[in-house]
Amino acid sequence: MKSRVLMCFALVAGLLTVCGPMFAHHGSAAYSDSAVVLKNATVTKLVWANPHAIVMFDVKDDQGNVVHWVGEVSSPPGLIQRGWTQNSLQPGDVIAVYIHRAKSGSPVGWVARIELSDGKALCGMTFGDTDCGIPRDKSK
Repeated sequence: MKSRVLMCFALVAGLLTVCGPMFAHHGSAAYSDSAVVLKNATVTKLVWANPHAIVMFDVKDDQGNVVHWVGEVSSPPGLIQRGWTQNSLQPGDVIAVYIHRAKSGSPVGWVARIELSDGKALCGMTFGDTDCGIPRDKSK
């Protein structure tokens, strides 16, 4: 009986060790700590899917070349709680994007906030004492 208990314990411990990485979630270490603002961005696509929705948009760089960006936002259920719908962004919409850019310099990142042309803000991912991922302006 004692050997069965030890064998079961060893099996469970082994499974937890092997399966542990399956429960891990990626962090934000690949992205800059501060957000940059990309103004006059044109939405090309919103991919409404788990585990994270994706916003694709184009922005002109300093030389006037179009750069294709990809921004990660929260999961669809999390976005719905923040007021998003599948139709919140449409191709052709002109937006301002507050994005934590990849440290590699690639035009990808996680989106903290999107401002629509009518001034409405959509939160992408929020953490701590922030207004859509941007430190709250105490002067307002």
